[in-house]
Amino acid sequence: MEKSMAKSTEGFFNQYGGKYVAEVLRRPLDELQEAFHKAMNDESFIKELETIQRDYIGRETPLLYAETATKLLGGAKIYIKLEGLANTGAHKINNAIGQCLLAKRMGKKRIIAETGAGQHGVATAAACAKLGLDCTVYMGEVDVRRQQPNVAAMEMYGAKVHAVTSGSRTLKDAVNEAMRDWAANPDTTHYVLGSALGPAPFPDMVREFQSVIGKEVKKQAAERNIDIEALIACVGGGSNSIGFFAPFIDEKSPRLIGVEAGGIGPGVGENASRMTGNASRDGIMQGYKSRFLLDDDGQALPTRSISAGLDYCGIGPQLAALGKTGRIEFTSASDKEALEAVKFFAKNEGVLFALESAHAGAEAIKLAPKLPKDKAIIINMSGRGDKDIFITCPVFRPAKWKQFLISELERLNEAKDIHDANLMNDEK
Repeated sequence: MEKSMAKSTEGFFNQYGGKYVAEVLRRPLDELQEAFHKAMNDESFIKELETIQRDYIGRETPLLYAETATKLLGGAKIYIKLEGLANTGAHKINNAIGQCLLAKRMGKKRIIAETGAGQHGVATAAACAKLGLDCTVYMGEVDVRRQQPNVAAMEMYGAKVHAVTSGSRTLKDAVNEAMRDWAANPDTTHYVLGSALGPAPFPDMVREFQSVIGKEVKKQAAERNIDIEALIACVGGGSNSIGFFAPFIDEKSPRLIGVEAGGIGPGVGENASRMTGNASRDGIMQGYKSRFLLDDDGQALPTRSISAGLDYCGIGPQLAALGKTGRIEFTSASDKEALEAVKFFAKNEGVLFALESAHAGAEAIKLAPKLPKDKAIIINMSGRGDKDIFITCPVFRPAKWKQFLISELERLNEAKDIHDANLMNDEK
């Protein structure tokens, strides 16, 4: 590659990136960029961040040799980077803590965030609770319904969860609402964008805070003499993948493989494949230029994925640029393949993948048998799958799950009846 793609040049990664925002957001973005650069060159900030990463997040996370999966599949050795063991259950906490710590340094008192699968919302809410900041999370109404455990967790951490009812009521619309809030309250509020997209400096900032994943992998692999053939990560907006890939971007190897949501088919509205799909084109949306699923009028097309965190019409600009140069190979996994990967790694390794991460697992299952036994594949398990039980259980054990929900509803109704009776007695 002719030039480094490890970070942006004036906010651009080749033709992608930039800062396409209304004038009201230019000042807060410029202030954020200056504060970020100063913080990353301040030893006291770095030391405080590393202490929180160690004592609160639980870094470094393990690199697990998937011995049984390797034997069953044949071919390359399979390793799993267990980001699901980080506090709050996913990689999202790396960026949330970094940005909240930066916001506190800037004197901001209020944090807002968007979330899809809910893991970024949970991580931001937890980070705000840890650092004493007010928190509001915007979440599409569709995602609120299918990710109730994460909504409950956010509220437990003290966050206010705002269900977005506009548009498709998913991640794209949550981002729009958060951007509007930030534009109205730039002096008191910091927007903790959860993925490596949006206007500059967010792509650089999110990648930097998530690069702790890739740095650990590089160190762990060197310590154990692991010959890495490929790193595999799921790609929605791209925060887990770009952090995982970051230390390897300017090197010729290993292979970097990003796995998009193949959904239920190749048709419009059936998937969220921006780099591998047939409806993708260059566009500008939500403050940055990248690859999006767009119609002929430049409007966002509907997307579909069993995983809420991959159900987004765009991709981070650095990932798009690296896909164009060929440094990152993009593929996709269907909903069915992701579900099969969840079952495979749960049964054979005792590791429960989040549905997002299972897309990467599905690609590893396909790739490993094709590679030599002295080579290794490393999967970034970006999150744990316990958040997905309301999606996976109706698939894996529908009758028992239905009975469980019926019994829970009966129990709640009985509890309400007892409460109402006690309330009437008290009033007498």
